[in-house]
Amino acid sequence: MHHRARSAFIRPLSLIIIIAFWGTACASKAQVLPDSSITPTAAFTATQTPEPTSTPTPAPPTPTASPSPQPTEAPLPLSQYTLAVDFDYDQRAGRVDEQIVYVNASADTLDELRLMVELFAYPGSFALTGLWWDDGAPVENAVWENIQIRFPLRQPLAPGQSVTVRIAYEFRLPSQSSLTGSRPIPIGFTARQANLVDWYPFVPPYRSGKGWLAYPPSFYGEHLVLDLADFEVNLRLTGPENLLVAASAAPAASDPGSGELHYRHERARGFALSIGSDYQSETAQAGGVTVTSYYFTLHDQAGKHALKAAVEALELYEQIFGPYPHDTLAVVQADFLDGMEYDGLFFLSKAFYNLSNGTPADYLVAIAAHETAHQWWYGVVGSDQANEPWMDEALATYSEYLYYEHYYPEALDWWWANRINLDNPRGWVNSSVYNARGAPQSYEDYRSAVYLNGAYFLHDLRQAAGDEAFFAFLKDYTARFAGDIAFSGDFFALLAQHTQADLTPVLDRYFAK
Repeated sequence: MHHRARSAFIRPLSLIIIIAFWGTACASKAQVLPDSSITPTAAFTATQTPEPTSTPTPAPPTPTASPSPQPTEAPLPLSQYTLAVDFDYDQRAGRVDEQIVYVNASADTLDELRLMVELFAYPGSFALTGLWWDDGAPVENAVWENIQIRFPLRQPLAPGQSVTVRIAYEFRLPSQSSLTGSRPIPIGFTARQANLVDWYPFVPPYRSGKGWLAYPPSFYGEHLVLDLADFEVNLRLTGPENLLVAASAAPAASDPGSGELHYRHERARGFALSIGSDYQSETAQAGGVTVTSYYFTLHDQAGKHALKAAVEALELYEQIFGPYPHDTLAVVQADFLDGMEYDGLFFLSKAFYNLSNGTPADYLVAIAAHETAHQWWYGVVGSDQANEPWMDEALATYSEYLYYEHYYPEALDWWWANRINLDNPRGWVNSSVYNARGAPQSYEDYRSAVYLNGAYFLHDLRQAAGDEAFFAFLKDYTARFAGDIAFSGDFFALLAQHTQADLTPVLDRYFAK
């Protein structure tokens, strides 16, 4: 999401324990912490993982490169995350035991592991109480580096092999009102909702020739890159009886009165939760997918409007791009002024609900189509969001156009005028979240270049290639890189297989060299 950048730092972790951060700020000076003999607090059974051969390395990021070869052998099993969560809604705080079975899907032998801990970017929000190997031995020689924990493996991890790590920690969600100086972000709480997004440590992707795709927070845009994984989440929730939970997956049946919710979310890029006492919900079907709209009291009509748009968009995108990989999709009204996608769940700003006019010429509809598209341009096909954000944001923005073109062509003039041209699109489409390539460092400049000019870029690319080639490419691109991470070189190399048109003028117009 759009996080405020913080200074990089390195902090040693002496064996296991980190001092509690409730009410304290992150230090920028290295600090040695005391040793600890903490023992594991819960028993997990490590999953035995077979050791097949590694997946092929993606092609170099150059438009003339050949696309990544397709696997010819059985695919590797995915990494697995098992999380036991006790969450106190009134305190907006929780305690977690987490097990990660990490599978080395690269062609390289690894000698270290990294964990991304997004909550550590917010002072007072994260306290690590234990870090062990699967046999209970403490992880040694671990260090903090920005929002990462780095630690050496006890023995090299060859391609296809797995290693199990156990983590215990406590967290306290930051208050949205306390996040001054930055754009609104989903993680945190308000009086109406608590959003557990990017709330657990995870292993970032590793790619041969590129290393760890692990980046620090930025002032705007998304910096996290995620591999597909399998998730099992056991949530014990305490708080008011009228709490409603929106999640990336539907809960499995649980024992009556147990107070626990059990979730499985497979082949996903994360697991998100939004919990509140002011939610109402309505459900509709999009083929075999159950879509649920969660909205605040007095927003019934807008909540139904968002649900209709999400169902329409999902059905269209399945035709154009390919299958949606899950059984459910949650559409959640956000008590902050932004929208944000997660795998199986997305947020829509409360402002869109407040201003909804009930017609297709409506920001609530446009952004619902945008965030639904991210289930493909983020969920199905991953990308390096920090360095190449156009590969999900430009595609999601242009997917809005495809939605209007198919369902409501009479609203296309409104879309161009109010969604795109109102903010005077400008800037290089291939800007990163850290550098707007010569433009002033502001979210508006970033959005103008990556989202809005990105829509113009894809529209011009479509005109140059022709509809037949363009749509065949989109479907092939989705199928070819489903479950993987694509880079710009992969994108253009595959596109070159679908069209002989000279795309140089389009690239020169929108892409900085």
